[in-house]
Order: sequence, then C-alpha cells, then structure tokens
Amino acid sequence: MNLLMVIFGLIAVLAAIGSVQTLKNKEILGFLFNFGTFVIFGAFTVATIITQGYPPSLH
Repeated sequence: MNLLMVIFGLIAVLAAIGSVQTLKNKEILGFLFNFGTFVIFGAFTVATIITQGYPPSLH
C-alpha cells in the first residue's frame, strides 16, 4: 500500500499542475478533468495517510 500511496500522490500533484496550466490557457474541459483527478486521487492519498499512518503499519 505504501508504493501505491506514493504513486497516487504523484498523480495528484501532476493533476494540480495540469489544472493550473489549463486554467491559464482557458481550457475548461481540461481543467475539469484535471481538477477531478486531483480531488479524487488527493482525497484517497490523504485518507490512506490518516488511516494507515506514514509509514503504514503492517499489522
């Protein structure tokens, strides 16, 4: 779960960067998809850190 959390965290960071870039270029559909990805993957990452802790416990 630890590696998966890191990967999802990186996806959330890249989606946040993409959201800012598409907002600057005034691309609404791209912004909506990037922002949705940021919210979903970011929430999953934060929820996993809260429930499992970092580093996650194995037992």
